[in-house]
Amino acid sequence: MKLSAPVCRRLEKAARAAAKASYSPYSKFPVGAAILVGSGKIYTGCNVENASYGLCNCAERTAIFTAAAQGERIVRAVVVYTPTETPTSPCGACRQVINEFGPAAAVVSICDGPGRIETTLGQLLPHAFGPKNLL
Repeated sequence: MKLSAPVCRRLEKAARAAAKASYSPYSKFPVGAAILVGSGKIYTGCNVENASYGLCNCAERTAIFTAAAQGERIVRAVVVYTPTETPTSPCGACRQVINEFGPAAAVVSICDGPGRIETTLGQLLPHAFGPKNLL
């Protein structure tokens, strides 16, 4: 999916704002995400860490789980913001969760520097395992 410039700007602004709510006392690496869902709504999420590191949750998954809890089932786009000089793409776990709801989603990574990554989930996770594999 190709994002229009106004929609992309709204998602980028929302992702940057979401990072401010990050709970990242261990990594000191606040991340924000904004997703565009099938209904046209935007949901946001931030990373939430835990002293038991395996129980941490990434910003992308927080946003998707929030949307899913509201009945949304289609993710059209994901924007990830990190306060770094270069953009950071979603981790493997997030790529798998994005695939569950948005196998054709646009994925944009932005940062404090001039760089950005604009890609698709299919490029980030080729030959993904998903719901169709279980039929």
